[in-house]
Amino acid sequence: MAYLNDLWPDVPDIVWNVTLLMVAILAGLLLKFILVPFVRLKAIDDGNYSLFRSAIRHLNKVVNVVLPVLLFNALIPFLRITPRVYQVIGKVVEIVLICCFAVVIIRIIRIAEDYLNHQFDYNVADNLRARKVRTQMQFIRKILVAIIAIIAVAIILLSFDNLQKIGAGLLTGVGLGGVIIGFAAQKSLGNLLAGFQIAFTQPIRIDDVVIVEGEWGKVEEINLTYVVVNIWDKRRLVLPIQYFIETPFQNWTRTTAEILGTVFIYTDYTVPVQELRAELSRLLHGHSLWDGKVDVLQVTGANAQSLEIRALMSCRNSGEAWDLRCYIREKLVDFVQRNYPDSLSKTRVELAE
Repeated sequence: MAYLNDLWPDVPDIVWNVTLLMVAILAGLLLKFILVPFVRLKAIDDGNYSLFRSAIRHLNKVVNVVLPVLLFNALIPFLRITPRVYQVIGKVVEIVLICCFAVVIIRIIRIAEDYLNHQFDYNVADNLRARKVRTQMQFIRKILVAIIAIIAVAIILLSFDNLQKIGAGLLTGVGLGGVIIGFAAQKSLGNLLAGFQIAFTQPIRIDDVVIVEGEWGKVEEINLTYVVVNIWDKRRLVLPIQYFIETPFQNWTRTTAEILGTVFIYTDYTVPVQELRAELSRLLHGHSLWDGKVDVLQVTGANAQSLEIRALMSCRNSGEAWDLRCYIREKLVDFVQRNYPDSLSKTRVELAE
């Protein structure tokens, strides 16, 4: 390699430099096309998770840039250029490499997140621990990405002699900058701190079922400053993350996904409660949505016109509870209509002669 510059001295400098650039690009892409099939042999696409397949998905594009730039960086000493141009090209390549390595680290974090998401799958009945880990991982990943971006920018600035003060200030002035930003944007800073609190104390988690602003939905995203709740009818409710620290709300899956479902029906005083109780048991024991734990029917109220009858049943999660409640309500009303029509709720009027 020491004699590389002495080869083909008659070749014009521009042709020689462009040739080295093309060699670096082609060699980098060739190396990628050799490595990727080898990795894919380890990542058989059988529908299951594969660490190799996750790595290919996240690193495939960035490798197209990293490998050619690394090879070109190795060939820079053999370019036929002036010292001034050599410094400029070296500096540009250095900046590109810093950006590439920052992106690679971010992609590796995404690969680690994929691995944890596979290990803690929340598409199961008992997914409490999985939702805890996913909530923390999402928040930690966002924080790490922001830190990596700041460090990369600072390193780039420090590589310039006349910008070293700016780079050093970027690294050492975070505390002072935080105070200034805190005064300027107290609301946003409060949301950010609330995000830290939610990530580790976890009043809500990813996929939690919550009642907020009178709406039923699931927590879809927890970002640094806001939370997205997927409402049952596919609308999205976006709330500042501090809302979940300062405002009372219902979390139906705080400790477990199990939930009790209730159905109220109103009938006349003549209804045979014991027959209704037996019908509820028959309906529940024949239904797949019932988890087999709670089966209760009670008279919970009475007024001048009707009895209030409550059917109580247990389910594995809130979605199944909703479907089972609708089913039981329909069947109990149908049972009363067919067998005891005189026991439907009515208003009596007695006329004196």
